[in-house]
Amino acid sequence: MDNQLFDTHEIFNKILLTLFFGMLLVAMLLNITAGTAHAVTVDETFVGVNEQLGSKIPLEISFTDETGKTVRLGDLITGPTIILPVYYNCSNVCYNLQWGLGQVLPKIKSRPGVDYRVISISFDENDPPQLAAKFKRVYLTSMHAPFPEDSWRFLTGNVPNIKKFTTAAGYGFQRKGRDFLHPSVSLIVTGDGTIVRYLYGSTFLPKDLSLALIEARDGTSGTTIRKIVDYCFIFDPEQKTYAFNLLRVSATIVILCTGSFLAFLIVTGRKRNQNTSSRK
Repeated sequence: MDNQLFDTHEIFNKILLTLFFGMLLVAMLLNITAGTAHAVTVDETFVGVNEQLGSKIPLEISFTDETGKTVRLGDLITGPTIILPVYYNCSNVCYNLQWGLGQVLPKIKSRPGVDYRVISISFDENDPPQLAAKFKRVYLTSMHAPFPEDSWRFLTGNVPNIKKFTTAAGYGFQRKGRDFLHPSVSLIVTGDGTIVRYLYGSTFLPKDLSLALIEARDGTSGTTIRKIVDYCFIFDPEQKTYAFNLLRVSATIVILCTGSFLAFLIVTGRKRNQNTSSRK
C-alpha cells in the first residue's frame, strides 16, 4: 500500500512539474511572438504606412461632405468605422479600393449605420464635394444591395486638416503632378477614434472585415466575442490578414488536457484511499 501511494505521489509530482514548465514555455513563446511587432518611426516624407495601432485620429478636425456641408469628424465616428484614405480623381488604386469594399459589405452580417460606418477621406485638397458626391452614387449603386446613404460618407478637406488626419494615421503619400504616390490601405477605428486595425489592398475578405469590426466594437454585447476572437486569431502583419493562432490554442488544449488528467488522478487516488481505509 505504501508503495502504491508513493507511486501515485511521484506521478502527481511529475505531472505538476510538466504542467509548470509547459506553462512557462508557452508564456515565453507568446512573449517572443508578441515582441516581433516592432515600432517604427514616423517620417512625413515617406510613401507607405507606419502603423499607429492604439493611437487616436483627431476627431476635432472638420471636413466637407458630399453635399458641401462642413462636418466634424467626431460627429461621424460614433462607433466602429472603416476609413478609406483616397483621392477621387484616382482611376486605379483608390477606385479599386472603394469598389472592392463596396462588393464585400453586403456579404458581412454587421448592419451599416447600426454596427459600423464607412468614411472615404480625400487627401487631395483640390477634390471638390461635387466629385465626392459623384463617386458616392457610383459605389452605392455598384453594391446592388440596400445601403443607407448616411452610412458611407465621402469627405474632402483643406491641407491642414488632411495633414492632421494622415499624420495621426501614419499614412504617407506624395503628389506627382495631378496624381499621387500612396498606399492602398483602410483603417478600422473605434467610436473614440482609436485605430485597431489596418487592412491592406483593394480586395477584402468578409472574414477579415468582420473580425476587424468586432475588434472595434464597443459595449458589452461584443466583449465576450471579442475576447474569444483576440485569443484564437492574430493579425499577421506579413500576410496582412487574420490567422488562426495555432500556437496559443494548441498550448491551451495541452494545458487543459494535462490539468484534467491531473484532476482525474487526484479524484481516483482519493477514492482508492477511501476504499482501502473502509476495508481496514
